[in-house]
Amino acid sequence: MSIQSKSIPKADNWRMFDRIAARYDLLNRLLSLRCDVAWRKRLARHLPERDGLAILDVATGTADVLLTLCRNGQVSRAVGVDMAVDMLNIGRRKIAERHLSDRIALLPGNALHLPVQDNRFDAVTIAFGIRNIPKPEYALGEMRRILKPGGRALILEFSLPGNQWIKKMYLFYFRHVLPRIGGMLSGDKAAYSYLNKTVEDFPYGDKFTAMLVKAGFVQVRYYPLTFGIATIYCADKTGYNPITRTD
Repeated sequence: MSIQSKSIPKADNWRMFDRIAARYDLLNRLLSLRCDVAWRKRLARHLPERDGLAILDVATGTADVLLTLCRNGQVSRAVGVDMAVDMLNIGRRKIAERHLSDRIALLPGNALHLPVQDNRFDAVTIAFGIRNIPKPEYALGEMRRILKPGGRALILEFSLPGNQWIKKMYLFYFRHVLPRIGGMLSGDKAAYSYLNKTVEDFPYGDKFTAMLVKAGFVQVRYYPLTFGIATIYCADKTGYNPITRTD
């Protein structure tokens, strides 16, 4: 990878998210101009078309994805996992305020070793988290492992616009404006400098779909959002053939 953050190794970035937990939701809305809300609603449209769905959300943070998905009457049970316990605590408060504690549970968990048995969920989601995982190919293997046969992975992640003028404006905003505003309001400039670097560094579009295919998913497709600054990836599971670990 060409761009790295020397101050925040990916293996420890959950600590960074705990540091910015108190302002995380506010800054998401502000810095995305509330596009993040619309993007999660679009993600929900790609759930499998059946009732009684069990959903697992990886790197769930403050549970915004699960709260959006559970507005859909198809979802009967939802679990979120994350290593950032302060983020989870905020998520639990939001879930309780919406009287959804009987449907949504949040647990500490590592995306590389999900605390879930095989073939348990109808859908697995991750929003703006896969690029922060040290070995994303292993995380994709874990996501596939816990899916039932016929289950679906839904991944929402930042990408880069195809239009060169829009791309230039977007990169200027991400490199210069977002870190300043995010750092000022969160009190952690390093966190928002790190976040924008991971976006430029991570594969997207066809390159990321190739990763999903390599992880064993089928019927992989993707849908660019808002001029391509974010993308939804959909991938399905048939049988299970895990990636062999080398570590």
